Amino acid sequence: MTQIAFIGLGNMGGPMAANLVKAGHQVTAFDFVQAALDTFVEAGGVAASSAMEAIKDAQVVVSMLPAGKHVAGLYLGSEGLLANLPKDSLVVDSSTIDVETARRVGVEAKSLGIHFVDAPVSGGTAGAKAGTLSFIVGGDQTCFERAQPVLEAMGKNIFHAGDAGAGQIAKMCNNMLLSVLMAGTAEALQMGVENGLDPKVLSDIMVKSSGRNWALEIYNPVPGVMDGTPASNNYQGGFMVDLMNKDLGLALSAAQASNSNVPMGQQASQLFKAHGDAGYGGLDFSSIYQHYSNNKV
Repeated sequence: MTQIAFIGLGNMGGPMAANLVKAGHQVTAFDFVQAALDTFVEAGGVAASSAMEAIKDAQVVVSMLPAGKHVAGLYLGSEGLLANLPKDSLVVDSSTIDVETARRVGVEAKSLGIHFVDAPVSGGTAGAKAGTLSFIVGGDQTCFERAQPVLEAMGKNIFHAGDAGAGQIAKMCNNMLLSVLMAGTAEALQMGVENGLDPKVLSDIMVKSSGRNWALEIYNPVPGVMDGTPASNNYQGGFMVDLMNKDLGLALSAAQASNSNVPMGQQASQLFKAHGDAGYGGLDFSSIYQHYSNNKV
């Protein structure tokens, strides 16, 4: 049994922390939302009144926070967690943030003798609840090996992408591609519907043809085509448009820094931004299908 502090019990963090409890670890968590703490206590965890209280006696710290500024505020500086953790502690940040912040935290942790990995996830809320997330890990080999047993309690696929920050880059690349696939899939299906095709029949055809992709096969964006998807639940749950826009912003910033040519990513970013600005930011990102339905060109 490992003593773990978990910071951030949102839609992803809550189930992740609960799975650590199920795996037999002693987990103390902190979140600003009392209801999230109450739910975690019901799952067998221990609630703390602050992040600093949560890390008392912890061997491992896991965080799942909204943005880089929150991660920097949590870990860096004389009042940050890194300055108050003992040497040889392990810190796992599973937030999806900018590369620069991940690297800054990694450098600071190393200078203090603390093992650090950035380990953003793929798999959504369903994967978080089922414990089948994919973790994309950045950090040196020793840190990665230290983190692996903890990550395996929350996920199914654990990838070592490279040094600190590499996990964030790989996650950005994946989500940029996902946005392109979803936008293109929705576009093709909408065109088929407008030309008299049944979207389920068209989906079945494309799944068995060269247009096959994850968005089409697993996460179909057309309502009623596939059970259990956000599209068949009024686009509730899943991965919000606002979060996709956040990730696309991070990806385009990284592309600019490396002078990478990403015209498809830029186009997808424009589409999802327009969709969010139209009032759909709180819906699942597969609701981009509605953008084509409601905005004829």
